[in-house]
Amino acid sequence: MHLPEIDKYAHLDSPLQRWDARVKVACIAALMVTVVLMPTYPLALAGLAVAAGMLAISRIPFSFVLVHVRWVLLFCLFLAVILPLTAGGERLWQAGPIAVSRRGLSTAGLISLRAVAAVLLVFPMMGTARFHVTLKAMRRLRVPSAAVQILAFSYRYIFVLLDEMERMLSAARARGHGRAHGLRKLRSLGSMLGMLLVRSLERTTHVYHAMAARGYRGEVKTLDDFRLRPADAVKGALVIAAAALLAAAGVLA
Repeated sequence: MHLPEIDKYAHLDSPLQRWDARVKVACIAALMVTVVLMPTYPLALAGLAVAAGMLAISRIPFSFVLVHVRWVLLFCLFLAVILPLTAGGERLWQAGPIAVSRRGLSTAGLISLRAVAAVLLVFPMMGTARFHVTLKAMRRLRVPSAAVQILAFSYRYIFVLLDEMERMLSAARARGHGRAHGLRKLRSLGSMLGMLLVRSLERTTHVYHAMAARGYRGEVKTLDDFRLRPADAVKGALVIAAAALLAAAGVLA
């Protein structure tokens, strides 16, 4: 099983890797919120440029980012097809019953720019420190424990369940279930999903008991600690200033 390690390049030496994780998470999260609220194309492009600049500073390889961003690009492609056909308004092009809306095309492009910029910011925020350090920083920022635990376990175990499902599908194909059609195929798929649910509940119970036996009480415990330095405050001020400038421009636009 291959786990997509978002913190694969946390060991690199860059200003973002050396940044206090608490300040980094708070400031980049604020910038992310600002970017997704940009109301115009120029501001959305500016937000995308800021995100790309932070990604370049982090030194995370673009090839690694592209592998994980491809699903967002696929979603953007879906929007680019659906919105121009359904948004209404002034027609840019029409052939029979099919009409392409100028407003729909513009909206799809704006949403896509903001979505890509926000996703690019995830990598400097989550990929420049070990995952457990980021989780601990989120708890120091008073993010609810339940939310942090959901994030931690989702990141770890959703891939375990996907791997389990792949094994079940392989076993079903080996037994000839792949040649079934109609209701028989639906019945087989329903049985496999039910079995996956049962196995997931069993695995969840085992994991809970194992972690409780090791003293887990819902808090992230690591040997890493945080120390706020002047350089961390300067980096935070620069990112917040960028977010403030974008927000002010968005208000004036």
